[in-house]
Amino acid sequence: MSDIAGHIHLILPDPAERAACFRALAAGGDRVVRCFANADDWLEGDGDHDGAILLFRWHQPGRVSGAALLERIAGRGDLAVFVAAEQLSIAESRAILRGGARNLLAAPLDPRIVRRVIDAAAGDWQARQAALHRRREAEARLAALTPRERSILDAIAAGLGNKAIARQLDLSPRTVEVHRAKIMRRAGADSVAELLRWQFIAEQARGAAVNPVHSGA
Repeated sequence: MSDIAGHIHLILPDPAERAACFRALAAGGDRVVRCFANADDWLEGDGDHDGAILLFRWHQPGRVSGAALLERIAGRGDLAVFVAAEQLSIAESRAILRGGARNLLAAPLDPRIVRRVIDAAAGDWQARQAALHRRREAEARLAALTPRERSILDAIAAGLGNKAIARQLDLSPRTVEVHRAKIMRRAGADSVAELLRWQFIAEQARGAAVNPVHSGA
């Protein structure tokens, strides 16, 4: 998946608005800002093949309307979508947000507001990417543990000492100590606190996979 925080695509039919937003977004940052006059150009120019923060006008000239474009890109996890429109009904607004758009922007666009919104979207993406990296690292560190070692790690996370773990799992305290040392080594943890941090992050990832959060307007 691309790093969308550094790629911004604008589909804005009005050349003056397009140029103003381009200047605002390209200033003082290491970003790739690509501009398109309509959705047809974006699709024909392979814009939809790149992960990006995408801002487009709801009312589009050409063959592909704003509604058709949103339907086409629905569910794309590598696109953070924003829609600009002058007037929308409540039904249209709900449909746009339910279709996957992050937010609606009032048109004509104010480049300063566009910059703030895009900056916030980029920061949010980077935070999610960092969290994803931590989850993957935690899962990789704990993947080598045996089922017995995972049971002992769960008991450590529950606050049990060696003797209590030994009684719970019908092991000797010495065996528990040996397993604890192996767990620390396999996970690459320098301390119990660090080990528990990896365990907590991995548990959060499993919980998110089992209970995904659905949002809608």
